Amino acid sequence: MLKRVLLVLLLLSISKFSHTPHLLVTDPSTWRNSSVWDHTATLGSILRPGSEFYTSYTYGFNLEFILRKIAHLSFFGMLGLLFYWNLKKQRYRYIKAWLCLAAFAFLDEVHQAFIVGRDGRIVDVMIDSLGGAILLFILYRVRKSAAK
Repeated sequence: MLKRVLLVLLLLSISKFSHTPHLLVTDPSTWRNSSVWDHTATLGSILRPGSEFYTSYTYGFNLEFILRKIAHLSFFGMLGLLFYWNLKKQRYRYIKAWLCLAAFAFLDEVHQAFIVGRDGRIVDVMIDSLGGAILLFILYRVRKSAAK
């Protein structure tokens, strides 16, 4: 039961931060900004080839950028573990957990593209998925070592 509660809480927390416009990791006062939807955005405009969703970042490589990417890796790494622990013991459990995480990462980035002051990027989906893959791989190695 606790595993499910933690999974839902982390999913809601990630969604809340994604729904926060002009969020700055380095400025906690921005963590509670009121949400503003971009009513001009459509799913088609976000996902069309050549859109901002598929481009690299336009802002610089600074402390804010580094902390954001660390947050992506760590939050989605924890999410990968929670997906794993909430799946039944079965074949391909690690892969299924990673696929759940990658699907949520994609949906989360699309969601961000609808929020004023935020942008969704496919590169963040890859970073999120990498964070999950790293922690799931570490879990796999630890459990394999413990079984010996």
